[in-house]
Amino acid sequence: MDEKTLQILEYQKILQRVAEQTSFEPSKEKAGELRPASDLAAAQILQSETQEVVQLLTTHPEFTIGGARDCREQLDLASHGGVLAPVDLLDIKSTLIAGRTLVRTIERLAEPYPLLAERAALMPLPIGLIDAITRAISDRGEVLDSASARLALIRRDLRVVHERLLAKMQRMVSDSSIAQYLQEALVTQRDGRYVLPLRADFKGRVRGVIHDQSSSGATLFIEPLSVVEMNNQYRELQLEERDEERRILQALSGTIGESSHEILALIDMIAELDLVLAKAKYALEIGGIAPILHDFPKKRRQLAGDLHHPGSTVNLLGARHPLLDPDTVVPVDVVLDHDTFILVITGPNTGGKTVTLKTVGLLALMAQSGLHLPVETGSAISVFDQIFADIGDEQSIEQSLSTFSGHITNII
Repeated sequence: MDEKTLQILEYQKILQRVAEQTSFEPSKEKAGELRPASDLAAAQILQSETQEVVQLLTTHPEFTIGGARDCREQLDLASHGGVLAPVDLLDIKSTLIAGRTLVRTIERLAEPYPLLAERAALMPLPIGLIDAITRAISDRGEVLDSASARLALIRRDLRVVHERLLAKMQRMVSDSSIAQYLQEALVTQRDGRYVLPLRADFKGRVRGVIHDQSSSGATLFIEPLSVVEMNNQYRELQLEERDEERRILQALSGTIGESSHEILALIDMIAELDLVLAKAKYALEIGGIAPILHDFPKKRRQLAGDLHHPGSTVNLLGARHPLLDPDTVVPVDVVLDHDTFILVITGPNTGGKTVTLKTVGLLALMAQSGLHLPVETGSAISVFDQIFADIGDEQSIEQSLSTFSGHITNII
């Protein structure tokens, strides 16, 4: 379609309204890229899909695309060997679950909604990924013990060492021969190691490694020599845990990278379905209906002499411009019958001439995009190969020859 005409007729503003009804970024982008189909069959399918979803939302208003997420950047990272964070894995899992739920829901509704069923049947669902992520990552984004036998063993040893370490240090805090030198009777941490808060004026009374001191200098944070080995063991186990968690995330990311093309295809198909949902929601918002679409006849009908009717149909009844306030907009009937294919509108300024022209052009674009029209039942329109518009304020040739010349060039 002629992009200048789309701009003149404010088609992009309609797409913005549709985009507002979408649920995530890929479908919002698709709404902005929507263009009218230029053949009858394609336009009819688009209209039928919108009609199916309008009916679906009427009977199942809770129907949505679920928890699908825009994971395209994460999938690109995984496909190039990157390691995904747990939150990214949860987003991918949520998207896979949303796709699976959509397929199952639409399959149950296949009979009354065959076009939706066709879309659902094409959705790829990588096998085993949801379970793999569930076994490894909790809903809070933590790597679970069940992610690997080695991780479970490391964490078991970590708990045992941690309990022993704290128990030994608590005994030291409770020991009167040591407690008298402490700033407070507590065990704290510095640089990942457990320490005691020793009063600076008793430095040397408790043998150990000084890791830090308070801002006032009154307290030294000391690791008693008797727990250094246990602290070392605890820290080593923590590093082993970190490395094993990273290995698990790397393995999961690799699996996702191998399935990235399928998941991207799934996201694209969910976005396509969400776009149809957005069209249906917009139709309900403007009180739109599916127009009757006509093709051009192979043989043109002769009117008189060498004059032939091109076969176009424009029968818009009670048509309202969709960008105007529905409470104040004035409906208009625009009918070009079998004997008429050119319409000249005259009248005073602010009489509605431009609005009428824009209404016809914009509704034609919408009809071929699968969008329902704010018209009365029985309205019909042809599917056009191209739609052109040249609309501008009236100016005399003397006032602006360049503007007039621009209009003529555009019309040519």
